[in-house]
Amino acid sequence: RGETEGAGGSGGRNGAAPREIDEDLHSRQLAVYGRETMRRLFASDVLVSGLNGLGAEIGAAACVAKLQELNNAVLISALTEELTMEHLSKFQAVVFTDIGLDKAYEFDYYCHNHQPPISFIKSEVCGLFGSVFCDFGPKFTVLDVDGEDPHTGIIASISNDNPALISCVDDERLEFQDGDLVVFSEVHGMTELNDGKPRKVKNARPFSFSIEEDTSNFGIYVKGGIVTQVKEPKVLCFKALRDAMTDPGEFLLSDFSKFERPPVLHLAFQALDKFKKDHGRCPAAGCEEDAQSFLKIAAAINEASADRKLDTIDEKLFRQFASGSRAVLNPMAAMFGGIVGQEVVKACSGKFHPLNQFFYFDSVESLPTYPLEPQDLKPSNSRYDAQVSVFGSKLQKKMEEANTFVVGSGALGCEFLKNLALMGVSCSSKGKLTITDDDIIEKSNLSRQFLFRDWNIGQAKSTVAATAANAINPSLYIDALQNRACPDTENVFHDTFWEGLDVVINALDNVNARMYMDMRCLYFQKPLLESGTLGAKCNTQMVIPHLTENYGASRDPPEKQAPMCTVHSFPHNIDHCLTWARSEFEGLLEKTPNEVNSFLSNPAQYAAAMRKAGDAQARELLERVSECLNKDRCSTFDDCISWARLKFEDYFSNRVKQLTFTFPEDAATSMGAPFWSAPKRFPRALQFSAADQSHLNFIMSASILRAESFGVAIPEWAKNTSKLADVVQKIIVPTFEPKQGVNIVTDEKASNLSSTSVDDVAVIEDLLAKLQEYAKRLPPGFQMKPIQFEKDDDTNFHMDLISGLANMRARNYSIPEVDKLKAKFIAGRIIPAIATSTAMATGLVCLELYKVMAGEHPVEDYRNTFANLALPLFSMAEPVPPKVMKHKETSWTVWDRWSVQGNLTLAELLQWFADKGLTAYSISCGTSLLYNNMFARHKDRLPKKVVDVAREVGKVDVPEYRRHLDIGVACEDEDENDVDIPLVSVYFR
Repeated sequence: RGETEGAGGSGGRNGAAPREIDEDLHSRQLAVYGRETMRRLFASDVLVSGLNGLGAEIGAAACVAKLQELNNAVLISALTEELTMEHLSKFQAVVFTDIGLDKAYEFDYYCHNHQPPISFIKSEVCGLFGSVFCDFGPKFTVLDVDGEDPHTGIIASISNDNPALISCVDDERLEFQDGDLVVFSEVHGMTELNDGKPRKVKNARPFSFSIEEDTSNFGIYVKGGIVTQVKEPKVLCFKALRDAMTDPGEFLLSDFSKFERPPVLHLAFQALDKFKKDHGRCPAAGCEEDAQSFLKIAAAINEASADRKLDTIDEKLFRQFASGSRAVLNPMAAMFGGIVGQEVVKACSGKFHPLNQFFYFDSVESLPTYPLEPQDLKPSNSRYDAQVSVFGSKLQKKMEEANTFVVGSGALGCEFLKNLALMGVSCSSKGKLTITDDDIIEKSNLSRQFLFRDWNIGQAKSTVAATAANAINPSLYIDALQNRACPDTENVFHDTFWEGLDVVINALDNVNARMYMDMRCLYFQKPLLESGTLGAKCNTQMVIPHLTENYGASRDPPEKQAPMCTVHSFPHNIDHCLTWARSEFEGLLEKTPNEVNSFLSNPAQYAAAMRKAGDAQARELLERVSECLNKDRCSTFDDCISWARLKFEDYFSNRVKQLTFTFPEDAATSMGAPFWSAPKRFPRALQFSAADQSHLNFIMSASILRAESFGVAIPEWAKNTSKLADVVQKIIVPTFEPKQGVNIVTDEKASNLSSTSVDDVAVIEDLLAKLQEYAKRLPPGFQMKPIQFEKDDDTNFHMDLISGLANMRARNYSIPEVDKLKAKFIAGRIIPAIATSTAMATGLVCLELYKVMAGEHPVEDYRNTFANLALPLFSMAEPVPPKVMKHKETSWTVWDRWSVQGNLTLAELLQWFADKGLTAYSISCGTSLLYNNMFARHKDRLPKKVVDVAREVGKVDVPEYRRHLDIGVACEDEDENDVDIPLVSVYFR
């Protein structure tokens, strides 16, 4: 028995100054928690008591050195003496994973009444059953209940009424709910609402709501206005453990098919505590005597529970509970480690809603469907004895001999490898685990991809992860590859590879890769265990051959993209500004240098391609190339500063002046409505000032990156803003004169902002002639350096330029600006990620893996899950079965593939279908048509082998490792109705 202390970067109750947050390391975590919460976490002191499997998931003394490697900013120490109240007083949160109820009552009472209260968390895993209890004191303040950004709306109208009706523009549905508090800003006319006073929402609708306010005597609404949700703190009153045990209140449900289960488990865990107190141990696996004793204890406690007495005791469930109670299973430890870890974060930061107060969970469906005999559960002095005591030796052997494919070795992949190694999956010479990932380790990975250390940065993820997993279990047979699983690598992941697999586990971070793996699993009829995380949220989906629908059967709607004209001319939020900024970054520093290099490498070929295109897009490309290579090309750093200064004028002054000249503030649409109505915001040109630090920072980052792309030496004074200001103030900026007749795209459906002109061809010829002249003045072999956007290096000025571009543009349109970190989240498209939801997702998936490995489980035994640890919310449901299609006596689903054995001719194949009562009138392979009965000449192909026709007519490449050919066949029945049949595979070898 021992304890582990963990103190984030110090600055907690010991009063030391807090450390700076390493934003490169914690960027994905900061995207979930924000800086303020991270500071609180860094300043927290936490105690974890109990070193069983669950304790190790949260933090354990036996591996202090290993834990310290994970983050040097966290001070970790071990406490091996008897734990006392005095020890508890040093911490903000204490976690117990192995403690009897009597001692728990004592410690919790102390924590509950301490000033300030110490957050007390008790958690236990017993086989396939688990529990969590939280007591954060008599009054605990939750600063942010869900962690979501405040909802906003753009106002279209406000009535002078009681209550006032507010209508918003219909580009996005409102997310307000009755009772929410909102504040108003930027309202013209009815300015009384701009007082910052929170007002309560009522009658919330998708695009309108009312407020509890009489606006009858307010000014008349004219235009504009933003309404923003106000998130208020919430105070929770927790009961002490002793009181909560007898009056637990509402239990948090996870599985609505087990609505009555939590009170049953509440009794079971009390009975286990009494059994352990009486016998000094847990019930033995498969022991009838212990099971009877356990049932008697449970019955006695139930009889004494007057108010919460159960009508009956589920004897089978209580036997299962007792038999596996001494086992701490890895998937359960991972899942509960994630839950408890998140509760610790809540206790130390006030971020997210705590668990209030008991949570019980079980996964008895994970047990094999066949009976388990006592001799199958006996220990054999193996590292898997605990697991065997729950599932039996037969399933353990199947897991050890499994052929497993894990795709991805990032956050999910690391957790899966650890879980699988501890479970013994593929840990036999008859088994094999293949892990593949084409990525390398970056610093930002280290906050949650826990098999990696800082000395692994730059190395292949899969190789490092495989080595770490082997250290966890040397019996693991693992093959680490650096191939992306995609059509281009089907020579690596070939038919023989796929046919030998038992299970596929996705650890991916994008939908396209998931869809490809789903397609391959469908094709080869392999179970696919799918999961994903987004901040505090996670989901799991089981894709089981012939039992469930596949991953691609249901798709989330695509994310709404802002119209191009909005991003380029009419932004109304910071996301639009950042999207534009990233586009400009890539255009200036990556795409244009690539175009320049293409021209310089082969001017004649490049010119021919531009002439052939002859459109507005070609003209634009040439204008950019010309701008890079004309006489003002950057040859000194001062040239780069001049370019950056002129870019500032172009972006934030001239373009705005042209826009407002074309569409003045009082402009009207063709229908007579005001042009600048919501959500459009009327912009103002910026006046450059060397005294404005943000203006100078833009010039600095733009000139440094311009110099880098041209290979110009960057002087030491480049980062000195006062020296920079001296140079900038000497630059002469031409006076801007707006032009008549400029076409500015306002059509939201337009996909291209370039307007085609009759002069395009002539302009292209003129530009090509100029480029030839510019090229003669360049030094031999000159090439530009394209700069690819890299968000995770804070020294490269990429995010400085993007945040500068976005914030200056935001200033043009009176949009609130953001700091560089927030800009990185949006422009870098950073997916928020934390270790807790990752641990939970992988634990849940591995509970399903037991079912897949055992086989014979019905669909109702499997579970898909959605969870949000912030709320907290757990929602488990049976997977949806696949859609069934029928023809006569034959039925099939998306899982079926009709296999035709033998090297058949086309005529023999048509007969094969005729025997099923189907007329095959068209046969294709890939994009090639092999046969169609409408074409007379196709009848000449009937005596030929299908594979030969594919090679000759379709030019299909059939590699040596391929034993079959996949064809699409269009069929109709006797009544000439089309029948949608499965994919057909002709096995010709």
